[in-house]
Amino acid sequence: MAEAEQKTPYEPVVPNSVDDINLLDADLQNCPYHAYETLRNEAPVWKDPITGFYVITRFEDLRGILLDTEAYSSGMRGGQGGGRGRIDAERGKRMQKLYEDNGWLPAPTLAGRDDPNHKQMRAMFNEAFRPKKINAMDPFVEATAYKLIDAFVEDGHCDWVKQFAVPLPLIVIGRQVGVPEEDIWQIKAWTDAWVQRLGMMQTEAEEKWSVEMEIEAQHYFQPIFERLRQEPDDTLLSELVNRVIPEWGRPLNDNELHAEMMADTFVGGSETTTNAIAFGVKLLIENPQVWRTLQADPDKHLRTFIEEVLRLEGPVQGLFRTTAKDIELHGVTIPAGSMLNIRYAAGNRDEREFECPEQIDLERSKPGRHIAFGSGIHHCLGAPLARRELYWSFKALVDRVDEMWFAPGKNDFTIAPNFALRALKELHLEFNAKT
Repeated sequence: MAEAEQKTPYEPVVPNSVDDINLLDADLQNCPYHAYETLRNEAPVWKDPITGFYVITRFEDLRGILLDTEAYSSGMRGGQGGGRGRIDAERGKRMQKLYEDNGWLPAPTLAGRDDPNHKQMRAMFNEAFRPKKINAMDPFVEATAYKLIDAFVEDGHCDWVKQFAVPLPLIVIGRQVGVPEEDIWQIKAWTDAWVQRLGMMQTEAEEKWSVEMEIEAQHYFQPIFERLRQEPDDTLLSELVNRVIPEWGRPLNDNELHAEMMADTFVGGSETTTNAIAFGVKLLIENPQVWRTLQADPDKHLRTFIEEVLRLEGPVQGLFRTTAKDIELHGVTIPAGSMLNIRYAAGNRDEREFECPEQIDLERSKPGRHIAFGSGIHHCLGAPLARRELYWSFKALVDRVDEMWFAPGKNDFTIAPNFALRALKELHLEFNAKT
C-alpha cells in the first residue's frame, strides 16, 4: 500500500481562538490536539464556559497539581462514576437513587480519595501489583498475546480492536480476579457502559442505562464476593474481599468493593490498555519508517515506542481535581471548591517539555517522562502490568506480521465520544503474515 493511503480521513478541528473550543464536541474529540495547543498558548488556565471546569493544559502545571495533594483534592463532586452529575447536581442525585434502590451506591474509588484514607486503601493494591507478581504473570501475558494473534494471522485481515486489543487485557485482569474467560465480553459490555457515563456525553436516558448496566454488573459480582468471604482463594479479588485494612479495622464493604471492581479493576485494568494497543498499531501504519525500525531491532526500540504511544495517544485525556483553597495560576484566580480538569493529553504534547512533540521519536531521551499514567500518589498502580501487556502486544505483532495497512473502505477512525477517555471503536487491518 502506498504511504499516502495510510492517513486517517477526517478533517481535524482547528480553532481560531479559545472561543471556538468545545471539549464536549464529538468532532473535536476525533483530533483534539490543535485545541490543546491553542489552550496551552493562549489560555493555559481556561474556564470552560460549558462545564465550568478550569482546564489545565501545560505539562509543568499539570505535574505541579498532581504532586500537590494539599491544594488540589482528589475528592469527586457530582456522584459516583462522574457523568453529567459533575455539572448537573440534580441529575447526579437521580442517578445515585437508582443505585440505592436497585443495587449498591459505589463508594469513592482510589482515584477519588485523599491521604491518609487513600494511602491506607492503596496498600492493598500495592501488594497485588508488586514487581514479583507482575514478573510471575509475564509468561501468561506473553502466551495470551501470541494465542490471540495466531488465531487470525493467517486470515490476512482482522478488526484489531475486537480481536486483539479488547480481549488481551480483559483476559489478563480476569485471571487476576478469577472470573471465567468466557465472561469477558459481558464484562466488556459493563465497562463500556461505565466509560460512557464517565465521558459526560450522554443524555439522561443514556446515563440511566449506564447506571442500570453497572447495577447488573454488581449483581454478577455480589455472589462472588460472598463466596470468597466463605472460601478465600489466591486471586486478587479474594485479597480485596478479605484483607482487613488495619487503620479501618475492617475489610472493604460491598459498596467499596463494587466501586473497585468497575473503576480500578476492570476499567483501570483493561480499558486504557486496550486503547493504547489500538492506537499503537494505528500510529505504526501512519508512520511506516517507525514500523520498519521497530521490525529491524525490537529489543532496542520497542520500550521507547510504547512510551511514545502513551505520550502521543494517552488513553486518559484528562481527569479531575478540586481546589482545596483559592489558587492563582497564570494570573487566573481559581476559587476554593472549583473543579479542575487536568488535561494529561495536552501536557504530553507540550512543546515546552518535549522536542517535536507531535512526532514519534525512538531516540527520545527520558521517554517515560510523560504523565499518561498520572504522577505522585495517584500514579497508576497498574502501569507496570500495562507496559508488559503493551510490550507483548507489539512484540507478537512484529514477530507475526511482515507488512500491514488499513483495510480499504472499512475504517472511519471515529473516536468514541468521551470527555475523559480516548478510544477507537474499531480498527480494520489487512496484512501479510511472516512466513
